[in-house]
Amino acid sequence: MVDNAAMSALLPSIDRAALLAACNAELRPEQFKDYGPNGLQVEGKPRIGKIVSGVTASRALIDAAIAAGADALFVHHGLFWRGQDGTVTGWMKQRLQRLLAHDINLLAYHLPLDAHPTLGNNAQLGQRLGLLATGRFGEQELGFIGHPAAGPGFDDAQALAHHLEHVLNRPVTQVGQAQTAIKNIAWCSGGAQGYFEAAIAAGAQAFIIGEISEPQAHLARECGVVFYACGHHATERYGAPAMAAHVAARLGIAHQFIEIDNPA
Repeated sequence: MVDNAAMSALLPSIDRAALLAACNAELRPEQFKDYGPNGLQVEGKPRIGKIVSGVTASRALIDAAIAAGADALFVHHGLFWRGQDGTVTGWMKQRLQRLLAHDINLLAYHLPLDAHPTLGNNAQLGQRLGLLATGRFGEQELGFIGHPAAGPGFDDAQALAHHLEHVLNRPVTQVGQAQTAIKNIAWCSGGAQGYFEAAIAAGAQAFIIGEISEPQAHLARECGVVFYACGHHATERYGAPAMAAHVAARLGIAHQFIEIDNPA
């Protein structure tokens, strides 16, 4: 049986500070007003030879990273968020206990990873959907707007829904219908359904997002802009591995993406 931890110890390694500096240089967290700390959330070993990336710092991902011999874990959803009570009990204790016992660094970037123009969640989602971004919208310009990179657009709302389901490999929730072919498309990964009005104002005929809340169904029907809720996790699977792979290649260390399935 391969001992991943032992193999990791034989890999080329860098200082933790070099990894953090490279991530911060790409993502520029100081430019964002966010809901939690961006960057190093849990300090682990000082030398890093392997990064594991994933969407959320869940216990399942942490356990998989331990088994893979990770020295650092790079995620979109970290452990600490505004409004938490600050206690280390239950699930928080279990996650922290594993990270600390195995001396694994945890790096988390939330809005900076959504916004990155080429490697972020929205940029990567757009690439997979075949969308060419021509502008940004919404608070902190997290939303992207553009059009299909090839072809004139989608004939109707159902055609776009089928495309989304095919690419993301999951059902989508569609609200509203299109009166004409859909060419101008806005998108923003995760839980940015509150950006719908900004997408409408930006001229979108359709808005692709992770989640839907009660008000958006009414807005879609009343404003004639089709709303597609494609799943929070499903729309945010791509930024963390793209960024971690980029940084790891630059620094000459190993990277592995680990997918933890999530129906949300």
